[in-house]
Amino acid sequence: MEISKNPVIVLYTPRANAGRIKLKIPYEMKAEREVFKKLNGTFYHYNQKLWSIVNTAENIQHLKRLFGTKLKMQATEAPSAMPSFEPSEKIQKELDRNQKKMVLKGFSPATIRNYQHNLLHFFRYFETAELRSISKEQIEGYVFYLISKHRISEQKQNLVINAIKCYYEHTLEMPREYYNITRPKKSKDLPNVLSIEEVMQIINHPANLKHKAILHIIYGAGLRVGEVLRLRVKDIRSEDGYIFIKDSKGKRDRHTVLSPVLLALLREYYKQFKPAYWLFEGQDGGQYSSKSIQRIFRSAVKATNTNPWSTPHTLRHSFATHLMERGVNIRYIQSALGHASTKTTEVYTRVIGINNKTLKSPLDTLYESVTFDKSQNT
Repeated sequence: MEISKNPVIVLYTPRANAGRIKLKIPYEMKAEREVFKKLNGTFYHYNQKLWSIVNTAENIQHLKRLFGTKLKMQATEAPSAMPSFEPSEKIQKELDRNQKKMVLKGFSPATIRNYQHNLLHFFRYFETAELRSISKEQIEGYVFYLISKHRISEQKQNLVINAIKCYYEHTLEMPREYYNITRPKKSKDLPNVLSIEEVMQIINHPANLKHKAILHIIYGAGLRVGEVLRLRVKDIRSEDGYIFIKDSKGKRDRHTVLSPVLLALLREYYKQFKPAYWLFEGQDGGQYSSKSIQRIFRSAVKATNTNPWSTPHTLRHSFATHLMERGVNIRYIQSALGHASTKTTEVYTRVIGINNKTLKSPLDTLYESVTFDKSQNT
């Protein structure tokens, strides 16, 4: 490994409204790295090989005072924004045709919205071409263009490919094998998980009973935000001890656990708010919004100074991980989460905390046996 004579810490100037400040700390700057790690809210991005901290003016000034001339500010080149435009008559015709097919096939409104947005740009790129004659190589060239010019993420790349494949395979009814488009290597990132103490702080922070009930049901039943929004009053099956989840991901119904603690909280909530149809109603009596849940969660995280990278979905990850740590059968966890395969659920086995409290090193056993043998010989 080549070591620089005068290494510096690079602080990449954050873009407007960025939540985090990214830094590159050279390997040889061990003392500085240890100092940085002790700051509140630091995080290491393994895939990027970068460190980060919450983006505040105070943090930037503090880093400058800590590292002085060892800190170098570097501008971050922003990716080119995707242009906005009105679709031509030809493009609109294809979009309408594709939307009709997706509606008939029962795609969710969110999937239809995302696919249509991505196809709008795809159709614009190939507006002068005959769409049926576009080859796999040309499609991959388009995806490469998006990665190179707009620096789309792996998640966005997969979304673009899914939208294109949906159009060719469902709307144009072309063979699936022909459009086997190259995808990014599947990420092995571990789910973000909160400790039991962090969960306790977050879900109990709201003073508003509805807000508290929402956070409790996400963690207590391992629900997705969309599933919480679609819960009806009648889905709380208190006598049978479960929550009925209708039309979850993949159009599958399922049952998940109804904790007695959660049930008591929901009864208290029901008496105060008296929802008519949806368990959690908005101000107009319709469904609650996902943005409102995001705001409730972010407010609780900020107030409790817990993991700044967590989201409401982190509560679902934590539900699964905490059950697995208690030795609950993976099949029960799979069923509660609504996973089609245990392979999806097995990712949580990689999250379980490995430390000297959960796992005994063979080194300890080795020394224990040596100590025992010595005592036998004396």
